Amino acid sequence: MSSKSSKAKKTASNIDLKSYYGENPPGQYPFIAGIYPNMYQDRLWTMRQYAGFSSAYKSNKRYHYLLNQGVSGLSVAFDLPTQTGYDSDHELSQGEIGKVGVPISTIEDMRILLNDIPLDKVSISMTINSTAIILLAFLIVVAEESSISLDKIKGTVQNDILKEYIARGTYIYPPEFSMKLVTDIFEYCNDTMPYWNTISISGYHIREAGSNAVQELAFTFANAISYTEAAINKGLDINKFSKRMSFFFNSHNYFFEEIAKFRAARSIWSKIMKNRFNVTNDKGLLCRFHTQTAGSTLQAQQIDNNIIRTTMQATAAILGGTQSLHTNSKDEALSLPTEDSAKTALRTQQILAYETGLPDVVDPLAGSYYIESLTSNIENEVFALINKIDDLGGAIEAIEKEFQQNEIANTAFEYQQSVENKQQIIVGLNKYETINTHDEVDLHKIDQSAIDDQLKRLKLFKKKRDDSLVKSSLLNFKKVLTQNVNLLPIIIDCIKNDCTLGEICQVMREVHGEYF
Repeated sequence: MSSKSSKAKKTASNIDLKSYYGENPPGQYPFIAGIYPNMYQDRLWTMRQYAGFSSAYKSNKRYHYLLNQGVSGLSVAFDLPTQTGYDSDHELSQGEIGKVGVPISTIEDMRILLNDIPLDKVSISMTINSTAIILLAFLIVVAEESSISLDKIKGTVQNDILKEYIARGTYIYPPEFSMKLVTDIFEYCNDTMPYWNTISISGYHIREAGSNAVQELAFTFANAISYTEAAINKGLDINKFSKRMSFFFNSHNYFFEEIAKFRAARSIWSKIMKNRFNVTNDKGLLCRFHTQTAGSTLQAQQIDNNIIRTTMQATAAILGGTQSLHTNSKDEALSLPTEDSAKTALRTQQILAYETGLPDVVDPLAGSYYIESLTSNIENEVFALINKIDDLGGAIEAIEKEFQQNEIANTAFEYQQSVENKQQIIVGLNKYETINTHDEVDLHKIDQSAIDDQLKRLKLFKKKRDDSLVKSSLLNFKKVLTQNVNLLPIIIDCIKNDCTLGEICQVMREVHGEYF
């Protein structure tokens, strides 16, 4: 049953609206309609824009620009060397510094990146995995230096290493040690950072690698089951740490399937938590998720068309009940976004929020025969695929047997075939092409001077620090790496003593090896 809420809205024609029109109320198990009773009527989704490039200085400038334009949360992109545990001056970093995100090698870099960002007011999301424990430690040190209490900091660290083995490839260490780093973050934040989401389990990258919607959910939740089991084995209370788990999904082109996917995701996760892990804390049953529009759908041809693609994908995410949203910029098929294209992407969210009436009714497609049937079918297929992974021994065993990787590769191949034989139409690419014309596009360019400055500052940082203190810190760190202790406090001490990200990672490589 549905009832009229005190927060009920009116249409543009002054017609009264109910808060909700479906049969299964939002905010109640299994949460198909939404995780909160009034959803966007109480609070809009967090509008995030993902940014990070060239240098900490330039990234900080972009963050302040986005905050001034109305962004309510920041998402930090890191460059490839930072993601894979190398300082900017390492030989393997050449040609990659600042290309796909911001380079962070030292505590000084992090201070610059977060300069004048109110960490107790702005939610910070960090897309980082193999080196997540180090980047979180950098953030903690900066917060302490700014006299900001850790129990006031809100945000998320992605910290999802399993999908790196499946779909993305920026892993460093073998799975067993990588899982320890993940659960050390769980344990530390459980005690000291109550508003920090300790993991954002990502289906986004699985989808970007070529999976379909069912595989995206199934592989993501199978990974989540493995993280949950690892945390329980570490002795953590599931009713506490499950509240800090969140998800990161893709919003793709097939509009109604994406809406149904998000609705199904909430039901699936709540049932896994309740029936498989006996979670009794209601907050631990909630599938809270951030959504990003699908970067893989962006086309270099006729890039203005990407604005329409992004708008439809963002609309699906909102109708599906996302808690947080990033809209891709139109030029991301060609480069990092310019300031103007990033603003247009943000304005897309703001128009959807304030001009369309989308937030006025909770789960507005509830009761649609089509949507309800799709939601149910997706849920059933996802559980069937999770069962198959269970039969293989769980997500890690399945990864080692390359089950998920092969499933994604087959789906991606079939999709590419459908594009090439024009069963799947991509406007501007394989139909309605523009012949013999070239769009003049103002693209973001990497500033070589910013990269030179990064290397110069890193050299000066290493020259000015106390080398004996650095060596003793790293030696102490190496001694505890084989012990059953939480590594985060020790990494924080290393950072306070001016150890770099690359040096900390190298010690872990020496003790635990690399995964190939």
